[in-house]
Amino acid sequence: MKVLAINGSPRKSANTATLLEHAVKGAESAGASSETIHLYDLQYRGCISCFACKQPGKAGPGVCAMRDDLTPVLEKAMASDILLPGSPIYFSDVTGMMRSFLERLLFMNLTYDDPHRKAPGKSIASAFFFTMNMPKEAEPYYTPLFEQNSKLLGYLGGATEYLPSFDTYQFDDYSKYAAGMFDAAHKEQVRSEQFPLDCKKAFEIGKRLASR
Repeated sequence: MKVLAINGSPRKSANTATLLEHAVKGAESAGASSETIHLYDLQYRGCISCFACKQPGKAGPGVCAMRDDLTPVLEKAMASDILLPGSPIYFSDVTGMMRSFLERLLFMNLTYDDPHRKAPGKSIASAFFFTMNMPKEAEPYYTPLFEQNSKLLGYLGGATEYLPSFDTYQFDDYSKYAAGMFDAAHKEQVRSEQFPLDCKKAFEIGKRLASR
């Protein structure tokens, strides 16, 4: 069982990366092998609409014709059994790096003959992890975003799910930043009480997916 975690945050050890780390550990506890990719380490673009993945004799389905730092990542994603993307929410959406990754990965797996075609020869299960500064009360507003991004991963043919983590701790020291809209004491409380529970859920998701 191969697990590929995709960190769509510019930070390698903050909230999103931490959730992914726990999900990976959960998968490893069930015997899976894993690798984590940090998208902000790479140089690449989103889909350029060349349609080579739609033309027999060219790239073909399941292969992106563009060649850049994302090329080996896409190959690893297609070779995986479980895909674990994670992204903070910026301006009510995933990061630009994550969006470009999803464009490249999903469009090459979408045919106009059959828009529900599975990934070539296999089904790739997935779980999407989201982190954000907004409070839990904002969940109804953001749920369509979570569901849409999770649903898109269904083009890979496997089961999909997602886990949002709200009210995350953004700064090491809130007093050093112009962040008067946040209650630092409340943020610290969420970090110490709720975020560990979210990490536990991430672990359980990884373990469950790898145990199928």
